[in-house]
Amino acid sequence: MLTDGHASVLRLINQFGPLSRTELVRQLGISKASMSALASDLIDRGVLAEGEMVYGAGRPSVRLELSANSAFFIGVSLATVPFTLTLTDLRGGVLSTAELTQGATPEAIVEEIAAAIPGLFDGHPQALDRLAGIGLAVPGVVDAATGTCVRSTLLDWRDVPIGDLVAAATGLPAYVENDANALALGQHLFGSLRGCDQGTMIAVGDGIGCGHIINGELHRGARGGAGEIAHATVDPSGLPCQCGKRGCLDTLASVRSIAAAARAAGLDCGLAALDAAANRGERAAIDILHGAGAALGLAIAQIVQSLDPERMVIGMTDGPVTGLFARVVRQTVEANVMPDDHRRLDLTITRLENQAWAIGAASIAAGRGFFRV
Repeated sequence: MLTDGHASVLRLINQFGPLSRTELVRQLGISKASMSALASDLIDRGVLAEGEMVYGAGRPSVRLELSANSAFFIGVSLATVPFTLTLTDLRGGVLSTAELTQGATPEAIVEEIAAAIPGLFDGHPQALDRLAGIGLAVPGVVDAATGTCVRSTLLDWRDVPIGDLVAAATGLPAYVENDANALALGQHLFGSLRGCDQGTMIAVGDGIGCGHIINGELHRGARGGAGEIAHATVDPSGLPCQCGKRGCLDTLASVRSIAAAARAAGLDCGLAALDAAANRGERAAIDILHGAGAALGLAIAQIVQSLDPERMVIGMTDGPVTGLFARVVRQTVEANVMPDDHRRLDLTITRLENQAWAIGAASIAAGRGFFRV
């Protein structure tokens, strides 16, 4: 059983790369004796390994690094079509992936997950004995403490104890997070938000998801609903949303809503095709992308003003990351936050591959079991 002290060491090494015991003492503010005991224990467990020698003014020191093959994790994304599974190591490296058909019931989905797991270990037999847990990224509101999906419109679930069901079927510790939170945690541990204690991850796909890292930890809110910007009202008299309200951000700025607006205007519905049409000067395409980008940019500006993140990553599942939609998002953010805030903000717009959610799901298990985030 790893202690909070062990987790503190692992977090720092994961964040900054290999560190010497002296550097860890300085960062953690603990005694050399305490650091020596923690390091020895983690080395004995195989979680840390001694790496390169560092030569400085004093005695040479050895840097400690994470042993990637000391633990493995399975991630399951129920937020993508098709559902995806991935097997990762302690450094977030991906060993294998698989796809699932979408079962009609939670029980059917759990059966498919359990049946697909053995195939992940083909060519990776060493991972089987060191499998430390399974994480699930679920669209909707999640009670992470109990592993329950409280509500998911996409899956048509309410109060489904998916964590318990998966744990019973696989014999593994199972951890559950909202899909956007899983994505944010994966980026915090192994991706674009690595080393960032105050960051926000926004995913723009068929829906819009948002996850926050605050003071180095995933922020879930009082009831697991933090980051639900998709259903923030941006136009009270706007289109009806599947949540039952009108004018939610999701009805204007999601890939699905942009495609619907394009179809209504008689245009190709893909974001890339729409961007190409805008570049040709087609007024309808320009208006659709500008309206969607402005709506998302305004919502993001409110996050910037409210939380003051150091870094913000916007991941797009479709369309060019430098196209009109992305440019309008960036311009709207800059125009609607205090000047000093947008100059300090590190805002990146990038491509999100389907696998990102499953990697984030695996990061849930790594984060709970080893890094305590």
